[in-house]
Amino acid sequence: MIELDLQVLGFGLIAGLLVLATHIPLGVIVLGRGIIFIDIAVAQVAATGVVFGGYMWGSMTGWVVQISAISAALSCVAFLIWTDKRFPEAQEAIIGCVYVFAAAVQLMLLSVNPSGSEFLKQLLVGQILWVTPLQLLGIGLIYAIALTIWYFRDMQKELAVFYVVFAVVITLSVQVVGILLVFASLIVPALASRKAPPRWRHLIAFNIGAAGYVLGLLVSALFNTPTGAAIVCCLVPVAVLSSILVNARNNATPASADPADRPQEASTSGVNPPDTGSGDWLRIRNRLITLWPFKKTRLEPGRLVE
Repeated sequence: MIELDLQVLGFGLIAGLLVLATHIPLGVIVLGRGIIFIDIAVAQVAATGVVFGGYMWGSMTGWVVQISAISAALSCVAFLIWTDKRFPEAQEAIIGCVYVFAAAVQLMLLSVNPSGSEFLKQLLVGQILWVTPLQLLGIGLIYAIALTIWYFRDMQKELAVFYVVFAVVITLSVQVVGILLVFASLIVPALASRKAPPRWRHLIAFNIGAAGYVLGLLVSALFNTPTGAAIVCCLVPVAVLSSILVNARNNATPASADPADRPQEASTSGVNPPDTGSGDWLRIRNRLITLWPFKKTRLEPGRLVE
């Protein structure tokens, strides 16, 4: 029995690591764009597509339902691309309206299903412990394609590419780990590591997520609690503690440390501040001030002010 439990937990952990591998880079982009609730909205629409497929064809599994879910998610992101171009200032509010509408439609469809309440629970917390090796293989291949696109394309700027990849990834994830874990995996590790050095940010976020999944799976096995909810309840404290450690490390970093290891804050104007250089530049600047022949001036980084 112990060996069987370890096998089940092992498949669940592999599924969780696959989810983290794609959700963390996408989560960093989501935080950067300031559209925090897009994942839960797209996940809700995809889940509604699953419910609609089951309502129409009498089954909650199979390729027909998968096509229904992906079609719903792609329709959602097509609408969000359109609204983002025309109403960018209201995009977050529009995303919230999409989520509420999809949730309401889902509840109406489940109300005519005798086992609707049980299926709603599955959509929220997922079935990560019951994932099969064949499912892992299929998900892994699609996630690998998504990561390849993320690596070779600038999804911060290519809005359509980002939304399409996001829709497909979220649709697959919500059926494995549930809506709660989709949101937590996308936002929580990326949020906890946002102050980390840029070159280590993704790795730190992945380790935070992996620790939360391991602890959550163990808690679920020991106390017989819903696995998805247990992972979320473990992931959040791990993220909070990690964020505190990252901030403490940043405060202890000397000013002379490698600039690549310093966290980079985004400029509020959308333009990166000019690089003021090191002590050599400061000495050159002061020398220019003393040699300026015409009138008293002061030099600021990147411009000359009279």
